[in-house]
Amino acid sequence: MTGGNINYEFSKYGVIIFMVIGMYYKGVSKDAAAYWIYLILLLPGMCIALYSLKYTQDLQNRISFNTSGPICLGISSLYCYTRKVTFKQINEILLLVGLPIISTVIYLTLYTPSIRDVITSTTSTGSNFDTSGGFGPNQVATILGLGMFVFVSRLIYFSNSKLLFIVNLIVAFDISYRGLVTFSRGGMMTGFFMLIILILITYFNINSGAKIKMNYLLIAITITMVSVWVYSSLQTSGLIDKRYANQDSRGRQKKDQFTGRGELAQDELETFFKYPFFGVGVGKTAELRAERMGFLVVSHDEITRTLAEHGSLGILALMILFATPLFLYLDNNHNIYLLCFIVFWILTINHAAMRLAAPAFIYSLSLLKVVINEKKPIVHRE
Repeated sequence: MTGGNINYEFSKYGVIIFMVIGMYYKGVSKDAAAYWIYLILLLPGMCIALYSLKYTQDLQNRISFNTSGPICLGISSLYCYTRKVTFKQINEILLLVGLPIISTVIYLTLYTPSIRDVITSTTSTGSNFDTSGGFGPNQVATILGLGMFVFVSRLIYFSNSKLLFIVNLIVAFDISYRGLVTFSRGGMMTGFFMLIILILITYFNINSGAKIKMNYLLIAITITMVSVWVYSSLQTSGLIDKRYANQDSRGRQKKDQFTGRGELAQDELETFFKYPFFGVGVGKTAELRAERMGFLVVSHDEITRTLAEHGSLGILALMILFATPLFLYLDNNHNIYLLCFIVFWILTINHAAMRLAAPAFIYSLSLLKVVINEKKPIVHRE
C-alpha cells in the first residue's frame, strides 16, 4: 500500500524462515509424514517447469510465484502438526494475527480518499483499488475478512469486561466496514462463513445457562453487522447493495458472477484432462493462456491450477491437505477453530489463490492440538 520495495513474496518467505527456526529448536512430529509427502509431490511440477517454460530472465520468479504459497503451507504444517497449545495460546496467536490488521485499517482510514468522493467519481461496482489503499482489493478484503473474524471471536470468548467488549465491538465494526467498501466480495464472505461456523460450534457445545448469555451476544453481533451494512450502503449510495446482488451501477444483472474466474478455472480443468499424469509444469498454464489470448492472466483458483500444473500428483497433494486436518479433528475437538481455519483456506484459495501467506499459515493452525485444563474447562458440555 505504501509503495515500498519489499518483495511481494516476502511474507511467505518470512513465515517459512520462522517455521524452520522453530523446527530447528523444537523439532517436528514423527507423525507428520503426510506433509513431507505433500512437499515431495510438488517437486515434479517444478522440474517439468524448468523444461516446459520459455527461458526468460524472470523464470525463477515465475516458478517461485506459484510455489511459495504451497511450500509455505507445507513447512508451516510440519511445524504445527499436533503441536500442543492451550486454548488461551491459540487465541493469543489470533490476536497477534489481528493487531497488524488494525494497523492496516488505520492506514486505510488516514490515507485513502473519502468513500463518498470515490463513489462519486466511479460508475462501476467492481473491486475498488482506491478504497483498498491502492493495493489489490481481493487481497485486502481477504485480510480484512480475517480480521473481522478474529475480533468477533474475541467478542465471544475474551470480552470479560464492558470496556473490552466495547473496544472489540468498535474494532470489528471498523474492520468490517473497510472490508465491505473494497467492493471485493470473496474475503468478506469468507470471514462471514467462518463466523457462522464458529457461532454454531460454540452454541451447540455450551450448557443452557451459557446459551442465554450467548443469545444476548448474538443479538449484539447481529445489530452490529446490520449497522455495518446500512452504514456502508449509505456511504456508497447503494452501490454496495448492487455489488453483492451482482448488478452494475445501473442495476442491471451481470452475466458473469465471478468476473471471469469461472472461465479461467474451466480452462485449467481442460488442461488437466489433456495432461492428467504430471500436468504441464508450474507456471505453464499462465504461459499457455498468454499465447492464446495475447496477454497474461494468472489463476485465481489454487485447486484448478494445482490440477493443471501437477496433474494426478496434484490430486494426491490436495487429498492430503483436505483429509489430514479433518482426520485430526476426530481426536482434537477442543480446537473449536479448526473448521473455521479450513473454511478460510478453502474459500480463500478459490478466489485469491495463494498470493498471500495468510491461507497457508491459518491452515497450519488447524493442525495444532488444543489442550484444555480439565479443572477449568473452556466449553461446558451438558
